[in-house]
Amino acid sequence: MGMVVVISLPFIIFSILLGFGCYFLGRAKGRQDVRTNAQVFGVPTPPLGATHNINTKPKEADQYYSNTNNDIV
Repeated sequence: MGMVVVISLPFIIFSILLGFGCYFLGRAKGRQDVRTNAQVFGVPTPPLGATHNINTKPKEADQYYSNTNNDIV
């Protein structure tokens, strides 16, 4: 035998209203977050403990630049 599930009309209306309420409140909260905490896109920060010296060049670059300087007369 089959089972009959009865859902009342007030429950359906309440569910629809609850869905719209959550949607609009969430949208307002999201827009408020965008205004107060704007996303910044840029160069990521290095991880803690990572060190990098900007003034160093790789060995291949030194060899390339030393060979090109000999060609200038």
